[in-house]
Amino acid sequence: MKIDFNTMTKAELRAYLVQHPNDQTAFYAFVDRFTSEASSTTYSMAESPEEIKEVDNLIQQKLTQTKSN
Repeated sequence: MKIDFNTMTKAELRAYLVQHPNDQTAFYAFVDRFTSEASSTTYSMAESPEEIKEVDNLIQQKLTQTKSN
């Protein structure tokens, strides 16, 4: 029986991949899913120490938000 990765939720696909780390088809499905849903927004490089600190703060906020979900 062939597994249909398209019908799996992100969590199910990730759990499957953790259990089957050598399944290249699952890996590619995982990467395709997350890549297709990723934002295509790009930003210029932070140039000043203040901008670097602001970017670091935004990353930390996002990480905290992701952990709480």
